[in-house]
Amino acid sequence: MQDIYISGTGVWTPPHKISNEELVKSFNSYVELFNAEHANEIESGAIEAKEPSSSEFIVKASGIKNRYVIEKESLLDPRCMKPQIQARDDDSLSLCAEISVIAAKQALDNAELTPADIDAVIVSTANLQRAYPAIAIEVQNELGIEGYAYDMMVGCSSTTFGISNAYSDIASGKASRVLVINPEITTAHNNLKNRDSHFIFGDVCTAAVIEKNAKSPNRFKILNAKLKTHFSNNIRNNFGFMNAIEDKEYTEEELLFVQNGRSVFKEVMPMVASLISEHLEENNLSPNEVEQYWLHQANINMNTYVVKKLLGDDFPPERAPNVLEEYANTGSAGSLISFHKYNHLAEGQKGIICSFGAGYSICSILVEKA
Repeated sequence: MQDIYISGTGVWTPPHKISNEELVKSFNSYVELFNAEHANEIESGAIEAKEPSSSEFIVKASGIKNRYVIEKESLLDPRCMKPQIQARDDDSLSLCAEISVIAAKQALDNAELTPADIDAVIVSTANLQRAYPAIAIEVQNELGIEGYAYDMMVGCSSTTFGISNAYSDIASGKASRVLVINPEITTAHNNLKNRDSHFIFGDVCTAAVIEKNAKSPNRFKILNAKLKTHFSNNIRNNFGFMNAIEDKEYTEEELLFVQNGRSVFKEVMPMVASLISEHLEENNLSPNEVEQYWLHQANINMNTYVVKKLLGDDFPPERAPNVLEEYANTGSAGSLISFHKYNHLAEGQKGIICSFGAGYSICSILVEKA
């Protein structure tokens, strides 16, 4: 079989940045308003008073210090607490397609290719803007790409599962070059009124070119991948087209991101460490023979747990680059942001791109610098 590579990557970063301090000021103002408006119900015990947040709490819980967002003013408005964007008509390019095109062009430039060189487009993301037509087909049309395109979703593992699908499409002969794009507008599904989740997410879009026989100086050979899924309700989003016909009136909060963070940590992290270890054993590698681990960027404590299991307590930070401080949790895109910004391998050195999250879903991709 011919060698298959990641030959170029791209990252679109939104223009608006929010620090923990800005976010906490907004959240605590909302808490004051809520508690004042519901004082009688709180006093009677009908509902609980909301507690304020703090920058110290956020950093300790997650390692996050900043995040980029598509819209800032409404998100920070204590009487709104969600991003607001202008609706576009059907003949206008959708927001997710727009940012996908930007990230895709950057990835193509880094791969030293043009849209005419691409055979297929995969848009893989934790949240799709609509059911159909596929965002991937809209991007394909905007870039003038022939061939085929499709959308896919596997929660926070969507990016790596998408790369794995692209690899399989090329290995099977269906395509020679595949563009994998990951538009993650995660602030749109976050509950910014919830103390445990208001700080978690940021927006971004990543892209990668997967191709056989690549010539780009930025290329990394994909050696193989290992995937695993296990059903759990501990990370869930109930928003969907069936809501309209169900015999239930949903609150806004019920159709946003929800998680049981402690259970996720307890159940998923051992699975991740075990899957990576198994993946390396199958390739006759020890963890120390892998130079860098570009992991899903959800929580610094999660990543520290995994890397300590693999490398021991005293590992250099550059072995597992962290973009959480700047980008926060960007859904499925975090591991590719980390790879894009901090792939410092010499020829022949190996690395692991790994994401994990809702599903549960885990994907580990072993690469080698060409």
